[in-house]
Amino acid sequence: MTERATFVRMEDSTAEDWGRIVPEAIKMAQGLPDRVMAHLRLLDGDFGGFPIDRLSHCLQSATLAWRDGRDEAYVVCALLHDIGDTLGSYNHPDIAAAIVQPFVPEAYVWMVKHHGIYQGHNFFHHIGLDRNLRDQFKGQPHDALTEEFVRLYDNPAFDPAGETLPLSHFEPMLRRVMAAPVRSVYKAAMQAT
Repeated sequence: MTERATFVRMEDSTAEDWGRIVPEAIKMAQGLPDRVMAHLRLLDGDFGGFPIDRLSHCLQSATLAWRDGRDEAYVVCALLHDIGDTLGSYNHPDIAAAIVQPFVPEAYVWMVKHHGIYQGHNFFHHIGLDRNLRDQFKGQPHDALTEEFVRLYDNPAFDPAGETLPLSHFEPMLRRVMAAPVRSVYKAAMQAT
């Protein structure tokens, strides 16, 4: 068992305590791709009334993006865009955006965070919501990117006969994208050790 810090209040922590904590945090961070893969697998068999299960939908979205030659960060965003369905039933895009935020360009984070409202244009009117909620984002820097993501990769990815590459195809991309954060308040501390 690793040594533990000795404080009971964070304000009383010492450099020695953090010398114990940071290496453990690095180990935890290195396991993130494994945990993300495991969480994606939770979507397998979860149809929620849709024509295909949630994992297949994510895989189809990623397959379409990969076939179109999108960069790996974009493909990983397509793969993870609905990963939050199991934990964030009322805000799944926020969960997915929080997961990808340290690793991908800000434009992609915005796209993932707002894709639900953009996809809503295709169905909100069937459930008593305003299908034009996405209009509030007209003129925003990533409006066109998000509209395109939904149109090309999210909306058409409910096809039981659609090409669906296996999760193993995307795993190396996910591992490369999540190998090191491009932005995080903890980035410097985690890389200095």
